[in-house]
Amino acid sequence: MSHTGRPAEPDKRTLRREFLTVRNRLTADDVQSSATALAARALELPELAHADTVAAYVSVGSEPGTLALLDALRARGVRVLLPALLPDNDLDWGAYAGQDSLERVQHGGKMALFEPGGERLGPDAVTGADVVLLPGLAVDARGMRLGRGGGSYDRVLARLERAGARPPLVVLLYDTEVVERVPEEPHDRPVHAVVTPSGVRRFG
Repeated sequence: MSHTGRPAEPDKRTLRREFLTVRNRLTADDVQSSATALAARALELPELAHADTVAAYVSVGSEPGTLALLDALRARGVRVLLPALLPDNDLDWGAYAGQDSLERVQHGGKMALFEPGGERLGPDAVTGADVVLLPGLAVDARGMRLGRGGGSYDRVLARLERAGARPPLVVLLYDTEVVERVPEEPHDRPVHAVVTPSGVRRFG
């Protein structure tokens, strides 16, 4: 119990571990079928239908798969920006030129990431995106996102705010990861919508 007599909220670290444990039980087939459904749902978003530039990311491991969505956006003529992790955990960006253009990059003890080959456009490139697709582990009824804890996307959101850029923020998750509440900190920003394999939910 917390000192107020209410049950104490689980901390972010505990929740991250719980959500990752569930994800790690998924089979490759689960991840693949979810990715197909996720792409279909996301492509119905009016925000994506009107976007010229979308900032996205390449899913790894048991994350909700994004490659089908990236390829569909690119086939529509959308410019897709993908992140490249910098040593200080900030993100640089490059244009997606198809799955063959991705490079597998090992960052120290962290998981290997797939990053765009070719020219780096600088951390501020994201401020030109019409929509930003975010990774996460959960989102709550207010639109507060639980990230992995590296802080990379906190920097992205702060950069958008400083630039006065207000693209719709959309998090891609599994159905079970839309929950009642996640802990928040003062710097956390709500997202506008979540896309899961079964549909879209918008937040005020």
